[in-house]
Amino acid sequence: MQINPLWLCLFFLISSGAKSQEVNSPAFGNGLFNLVGKDSSWTMKVGARMQILAISNWNAVDGGLINPEQNFLVRRARLKFAGFAYSPKLEYKLELGLSNRDISGASQFTSNAPRYILDAVVKWNFYKNFVLWFGQTKLPGNIERVISSGDLMQVDRSLLNSRFNIDRDVGFQLRHQFHISEKFLLREILAISQGEGRNITSGNLGGHQFSTRLELLPFGEFLSKGEYRGSDQKREQTPKLMLAATFDSNQNAVKTRSNQGTYMFTDTGFYETDINTLFIDAMFKYNGFSFMGEYAHRTANDPLAKNSDGSLTGEEVQVGDGINLQSGYLFKNKWEISGRYTNIKLDKEITGRNLQSQYTLGLSKYIVGHKLKIQTDLSYLSEEAGQDGLMYRLQLDVHF
Repeated sequence: MQINPLWLCLFFLISSGAKSQEVNSPAFGNGLFNLVGKDSSWTMKVGARMQILAISNWNAVDGGLINPEQNFLVRRARLKFAGFAYSPKLEYKLELGLSNRDISGASQFTSNAPRYILDAVVKWNFYKNFVLWFGQTKLPGNIERVISSGDLMQVDRSLLNSRFNIDRDVGFQLRHQFHISEKFLLREILAISQGEGRNITSGNLGGHQFSTRLELLPFGEFLSKGEYRGSDQKREQTPKLMLAATFDSNQNAVKTRSNQGTYMFTDTGFYETDINTLFIDAMFKYNGFSFMGEYAHRTANDPLAKNSDGSLTGEEVQVGDGINLQSGYLFKNKWEISGRYTNIKLDKEITGRNLQSQYTLGLSKYIVGHKLKIQTDLSYLSEEAGQDGLMYRLQLDVHF
């Protein structure tokens, strides 16, 4: 019988921790257990979460629904480890994915191995409000992507995120924040990364990726980092707003969506071009009401991949625009209704993709906040070419 090394490592971690360290069992939703070194020189919070999803799709033709498809899957199943090492100023985060969709994407560029590692990052608060990150984690992209998949207002992220997000990568991030006035907070993030996405082992095929993000919070910080969580779980007693912009430049990129998508192969190797992505987003919350807005714009120096003789390979950079607007209201009984509108307009002459608009209505029941919840939504997708569709989803989230 073959034993998964991930489960073996977890077993030894728990057993050794229980024997030699102080083990605290927190309340539900705050981790499986906490480990604290006997000399308090390190800590580790261990958590687990899973999302179980049921999904149904239909094609919409002439006012009717045809070609029904249903699927049940474990959408996400993850282990999370976080704490500090040696000093509270040196924090770390490790997150491992176990579901098929978490570890998919094995290729020659990942040594044909499953992509277990989602996050493996160290954060060093080396001077005042300056924090240096090093490792693999999410880049400072659109707000919807930075929000954890377990803290979303609806079942999953929008089409804008799937088309334009810059996801995770390996490299450095420098983060800083300061107050302009008593309440007005400004945050700056600079990132330099490999530009190939997560778990790449065969080196940097193109150039490097440079990201910068600026966040403005004119009314002060949200409660419990609510600007990075869907829905107004804390029912902000005063209006809270975050306005932000990100500019990302991937130099000599070799994938169709910056550091995401498929590799652009040619007869001589890889096609390389500079890809730039702009995000502008906002988050607003007040007394149970929340609103999130996003705009994305992607360009490339030459988006059409070409062979050495100038012929097209059939691969092209997914250039264009997207907008995503989402709003919801959380009732005091912990039921929430939400709505979302997403419009994707890729350059049709380059990508051959039709204009897409998606309308989504959502309903959520929060039993223990985002840690234990049931969510469902209904989406209607309208395409320029008339290839419309209906999608229904039901999902259970459990976070220990």
